[in-house]
Amino acid sequence: MALTLLLRCTDLERTRAFYTALPGFSLAPSTGDTLTVTGHGARIVFTAADLWHRAPTLTGTLYFTVADIDAAFAQAQGRAQLAWTLQDMPYGAREFGIVDCNGYILAFQQGA
Repeated sequence: MALTLLLRCTDLERTRAFYTALPGFSLAPSTGDTLTVTGHGARIVFTAADLWHRAPTLTGTLYFTVADIDAAFAQAQGRAQLAWTLQDMPYGAREFGIVDCNGYILAFQQGA
């Protein structure tokens, strides 16, 4: 099953620049006030439209599985604010988290 997220952003150009600079993500064709980002098995559509009548918010974390977590961490450093550093979690995952330019938390974990 594929999952596509629709998330609000306040600045499409800033969001475009953020995800273009983040390794493993690319832009897909979009129309209107949207920006479609794909990567690591996910598709996120950002919209500048105020469909929800509130500021961008998400009370959760978006997890992406990568083949080489150490390389992903090295590539992400300096490109995004860290939410937490690379570490081995008590539940068995090796992961790190970043904050995107809209305040969303993205976590990257080692795949099998």
